[in-house]
Amino acid sequence: MDELMAKMEGLEEAWLPLVIEYGSQLLLALLTLAVGWWVIGRIIAALNKVMHKRNVEPTLHGFVATLVGIGLKILLVISVAGMIGIETTSFIAVLGAAGLAVGLALQGSLANFAGGTLILFLRPFRAGEYIEAQGVSGTVDSIQIFNTILKTPDNKTVIVPNGSLSNGNIINYSRQPTRRVDLNIGIDYGDDVKLARSILLGLAEADSRVLKDPAAVVWLVSLGDNSVNLSLRMWTKTEDYWGVFWDLQEQAKESFDAQGISIPFPQRTVHVVTQAAQESSAE
Repeated sequence: MDELMAKMEGLEEAWLPLVIEYGSQLLLALLTLAVGWWVIGRIIAALNKVMHKRNVEPTLHGFVATLVGIGLKILLVISVAGMIGIETTSFIAVLGAAGLAVGLALQGSLANFAGGTLILFLRPFRAGEYIEAQGVSGTVDSIQIFNTILKTPDNKTVIVPNGSLSNGNIINYSRQPTRRVDLNIGIDYGDDVKLARSILLGLAEADSRVLKDPAAVVWLVSLGDNSVNLSLRMWTKTEDYWGVFWDLQEQAKESFDAQGISIPFPQRTVHVVTQAAQESSAE
């Protein structure tokens, strides 16, 4: 019995310093992890405030905050691992190998991530702007890390991958403050071109949404099969584009009707040859 007690006392004397040493390291590491996590949260909150004060694009806030948060948390975990005796070199190597494996498995997602990064930093478009890309068009609702969300005029939601979006052609209809409205109308060959031009210019001058500089012009753009084709070209603010287009198109039709100018439609003359006529001609 005395021998067993002596062995237990020996074990206690051998392990107690180790438990105290490593236990204190583990406790310090956990405390560092908790405090570091809290500090990272405060850094992210301060970063969001700074970006808000400097009027940084709202869609960029979440992306930058997430990216900075992930980077800081990875550094914190590596530091804590070093505190408890884990070789950080080996730990970083394991993380690198895991990152490579994940990268190979998620090539498409990483391409979309890279595309989202380019879009958010280069900003070819912003939330609220109307764009056309990848065969679809709509108002940008949000720019996410992997996808961009568009809302079509008839309220459909279109999700476009950022990888293909960043590598393709993008038409931004909202970026410039003004746009040119082209109103193309055909008149009959027998109608007065000068009168038609005067009517169209009068409609443009009477609409307050049409800008005076540059001035509206009317061009004879082509002589078609059935009509003389005129084009009224005028400038307006981007937000007034569709209102001007629809309103003046209707006003042009009403004014032409009142002035006796016809808008022709395609016509074809069909000659019908009867069987009797064919037989008589043959004789």
